[in-house]
Amino acid sequence: MTLYSPAETAEKSGFSIDTLRYYEKIGLLWDIARNASGRRRFSENDLQWLHVLRCLRETGMPIAEMLRYAELARAGDATLEARFELLKEHDRRVEQRIARLREQQEQVQWKIGFYAEFLAERAAASA
Repeated sequence: MTLYSPAETAEKSGFSIDTLRYYEKIGLLWDIARNASGRRRFSENDLQWLHVLRCLRETGMPIAEMLRYAELARAGDATLEARFELLKEHDRRVEQRIARLREQQEQVQWKIGFYAEFLAERAAASA
């Protein structure tokens, strides 16, 4: 089994070493292996879990909700339905954010068009 140092894990996961420590402290990471000198060693499973956490965080899930998801995951298969519902609700919020971003993007694109037209007219008048 391949184990990774905190620095290797930070590089592979995209999380800083401080974030890895914080996530372990608050319970988003658990059962992290340690070597004989007590240094953390992360497994492939830990990296996969960190990938899930990155996805949840980057899609706007609050830390408190991530903690709830982690608690449910630790509890095992009996919580599959609860995890399913939690992720469905998160997905609904992500969809709402995407729709809002699309609306905002349309406004930005309209403004870009406005400036493009203005600059084209000004260039034509200067020629």
